[in-house]
Amino acid sequence: MTTAARVARIKPSPSSAAAQRVRELTAKGQRILDLTVGEPDFDTPDHVKAAAIAAVERGETKYTPVNGTPELRAAIRAKLGHRHGLHYPDEEITVGGGAKQVIFLALMATVDSGDEVVIPAPYWVSYPDMVLANDGTPVIVDCPESDGFKLSPARLEAAITPRTRWLVLNSPGNPTGAAYSAEELRALAGVLLAHPQVHVLTDEIYDEIWYEPESVPTLAAVEPRLRDRVFLTNGVSKTYAMTGWRIGYGAGPRELVDGINKLQSQMSSCPSSVSQAAAVAALTGPQDFVAATVATYRGRRDRVAKLLADVPGLSVTAPSGGFYLFVNCGGLLGKRTPAGDVLRTDEEFARYLLESERVAVIHGAAYGTPGYFRVSFATSTAVLDEACEAIARACARLS
Repeated sequence: MTTAARVARIKPSPSSAAAQRVRELTAKGQRILDLTVGEPDFDTPDHVKAAAIAAVERGETKYTPVNGTPELRAAIRAKLGHRHGLHYPDEEITVGGGAKQVIFLALMATVDSGDEVVIPAPYWVSYPDMVLANDGTPVIVDCPESDGFKLSPARLEAAITPRTRWLVLNSPGNPTGAAYSAEELRALAGVLLAHPQVHVLTDEIYDEIWYEPESVPTLAAVEPRLRDRVFLTNGVSKTYAMTGWRIGYGAGPRELVDGINKLQSQMSSCPSSVSQAAAVAALTGPQDFVAATVATYRGRRDRVAKLLADVPGLSVTAPSGGFYLFVNCGGLLGKRTPAGDVLRTDEEFARYLLESERVAVIHGAAYGTPGYFRVSFATSTAVLDEACEAIARACARLS
């Protein structure tokens, strides 16, 4: 069997590959300090699980509408209205099997061969391959740490061509936790208004795992003139510790939503009925779980950032959101391990941590930004403390 060209164009997700490597080593009896985790380490709230059980007992185990149950779409509309002052009619809401699927279907519905998609780097590992899988061309724009890992208006202007179809904005971002302020979004909007062919896909999956006083703004609310060119995506996975429930959603132009729904009707028919009932409970029920988990993440962030910043050769910018640290290891590249190997790349550095101290991290080049590595603090304080001590030992042995 020969696979299609689109399969050859893409690579497996580096984060999924790292997680699989950890599973393999664990299965061999090795104890791994796993800092690759891309999901909350908390359990789904009890009232959400209870809603799913109640749905099963009511017999809600059949197909639902392609774009989600009316109850879930109503909950999404209410949340967007309350959180951002954005009001979408029902036909501008779609629900899918995770935000990842919704993003993929949005690209599938709109990108033709040769179309370009602007992706700021550091980026979530799946964006470029999603574009390639749908015959598009990813245009990677470097956004250095000196710019807060954020896209500047000048860099955006330079990246846009007549073939530009989309700009992807992940805020707060994976792997950096950086988010755009309202002023920064208005500056980007000034560029976008001059290029009406460019639409914006906003990935806001980490928007409530946030450590600053003001909530994270969203482009469609900051610049209403762009509302019909913005496709806002989110989900329940990160905020409510529901990664395995696989429910994401999108809000945007009806033509796009219709296209996504048409594709989903042929792909999966609809999202899980039971998961949708759980998502309604998450969005409309008590929100104290969110505040409690964010407080825990904040404490971990501060602790790990301090421990790693104290390691000679490493530097850390504390994130404003999400549960990752993007650690600069450029000061250690070119150094030699006790075995005599020179660490020339961040991937080699990450491999050295795994082999020498059994600490698993993801190298920065996987996110389009060499010279860094990503640490997830979505794990216990005990594991984080032990892992940071192990990283410090490994770094101290380099010469």
